[in-house]
Amino acid sequence: MNHPPQPQPTPLLRIEDLWVEGRPPGGRYVPILKGVSVSVNRGEVLALIGESGSGKSTVALAAMGYARPGCRIASGRVLLEETDVLTLPTARKRDFRGNRIAYVAQSAAAAFNPSLTIGYQVTESARIHRQIPLAQARRRAIETFRQLHLPGPEQMGKRYPHQVSGGQLQRLMAAMAMSSGPELLIFDEPTTALDVTTQIEVLRAFKDVIAQQNTAAIFVAHDLAVVVQIADRIVVMRDGEVVERGQTEDILHRPRHEYTKELMAAVRPPPSSGAAGTEGIDRTSETEDRAVLEVRNLTAGYGRVLKLAVLQDVNISIERGEVVGIIGESGCGKSTLARVMAGLLPQMSGEILVDGKEIPAAASKRRKTDLQRIQIVFQMPDVAVNPMHRVRDIIGRPLQLFLGMSARQRKARVGELLEMVELPAEFESRFPHELSGGQKQRVNLARALAAEPEVILCDEVTSSLDTIVGASIIRLLTRLQKQSGVAFAFISHDLSTVASFADRIVVLYAGRVVEKGPLQSVLAPPYHPYTRLLLSSVPKLRTGWLDDAMATREAQSGIAGAVETSDVGCPFANRCPLVIDKVCKNERPPIRTLAPGHEIQCHEQLLDDRTGY
Repeated sequence: MNHPPQPQPTPLLRIEDLWVEGRPPGGRYVPILKGVSVSVNRGEVLALIGESGSGKSTVALAAMGYARPGCRIASGRVLLEETDVLTLPTARKRDFRGNRIAYVAQSAAAAFNPSLTIGYQVTESARIHRQIPLAQARRRAIETFRQLHLPGPEQMGKRYPHQVSGGQLQRLMAAMAMSSGPELLIFDEPTTALDVTTQIEVLRAFKDVIAQQNTAAIFVAHDLAVVVQIADRIVVMRDGEVVERGQTEDILHRPRHEYTKELMAAVRPPPSSGAAGTEGIDRTSETEDRAVLEVRNLTAGYGRVLKLAVLQDVNISIERGEVVGIIGESGCGKSTLARVMAGLLPQMSGEILVDGKEIPAAASKRRKTDLQRIQIVFQMPDVAVNPMHRVRDIIGRPLQLFLGMSARQRKARVGELLEMVELPAEFESRFPHELSGGQKQRVNLARALAAEPEVILCDEVTSSLDTIVGASIIRLLTRLQKQSGVAFAFISHDLSTVASFADRIVVLYAGRVVEKGPLQSVLAPPYHPYTRLLLSSVPKLRTGWLDDAMATREAQSGIAGAVETSDVGCPFANRCPLVIDKVCKNERPPIRTLAPGHEIQCHEQLLDDRTGY
């Protein structure tokens, strides 16, 4: 019996032959989007992927009838059902954006007013656009909190933004967008800056609420492993054009365009024993005479009196020419550790040693030679450089300060450093705003290398970059490490990145070192329970991974729990699937040596190779 063909669903949103142009200062308009056409149905998630500058966010903003300053929508149509958003008067567009279309931006912290309660901000859109009573808006907000798996939904609205975690704030921004019951949600890189455990939690919440409310969604991202967990269809963009489109499974398993295959290749494999290129390197000893930088019994916090201990009794050493990866969730103390080692934040107790000799805690009290030997590269390339200085001045400053080079010498060396970080020599005359994010990060690396340091502290240097650019930065760091012999402390929440670069790994949790050792030892069983949680939370490039991951006992125990900083017991006890009653919460865990150089701080003794514990 022949069945009649099923009718195709009518798209909720259709973008047809969209051209968007941008004009640089003093220049002419040039095309940013070149005839882009996409559509999305109700209850469907359409992902836009591609590297930075491909036009993904421009398409997402145009779906709301909006173009960034300096840009204009030159032609095309944006149809929400039968209404062309582009032809609406300004007041109607504003109504559409808050009522029928809602936007979830990348930076949740920047989206909230720190002086207003979460409840007030989440209900504001519903009250403005729907004119519903305040009590009804609050009830809707509480129900949305519950759908997004937020803890204590009835009390959540009474908190302020600084009183919740980054992952919770990201979900609250989605709650704010959904408060007026929009038909279309636009997510613009909503998980880029999140650590792996927070990311998996946020993805689950987004996926559930989209299904429950039958909302259409556009999900902008550059991480293909994240995209395949939530998208029904994928559109691949490059240089303002659509180069490939299709069902998620087809794009994943049968990509046709070479650029799509390049994106796939840039997704690093999950961490495994021997993932990094450390053949022939013996890093198992931590002898003091080889450590170029060392911290001993380091405790650091905020306030004149130590009211909040961000780091507690931390012991780490970095040997000459070695890469030490420092991993952990947001808030575990990674960046604080880097800033303390660089002398930018004071320690409350402990020692910082260079070549076995203690140096002052504050950078202002360190000798010029001490400052020269330890350089730092910050996470956000945009705010790490002076926007008023040209590249040659940015890189030339340490050449003058530490090495006393003349103007002629500096010019020659700047050219060599630009070549070293794979940038053209003519970039020396450019200003930061004329560079991409990846190019600015290379300038930051060149500035650090200019001082001829012995250690470079890399603080989340790839987290704000897209997959392809991030992979190129890692390849560059690997080459520089081999070429110059400089040591790196590589701080990241991305285990895949760390595994591709590090010789040894230090796992931080709630300001304590819970595990450290050679890469092959830390990323192979037996694991510390927290290390296992991190490993099991790294997205894999296959559909269905998210559901499988959320069903594991690691996720069920650890994802929902909050990080608790305490001087008593094990801080991971409230999230650990192996917690021992009346022991873990009351006694500090002992340090166990599992192999030469490999230590785990844990009460549990049945570290079984068969289970991974």
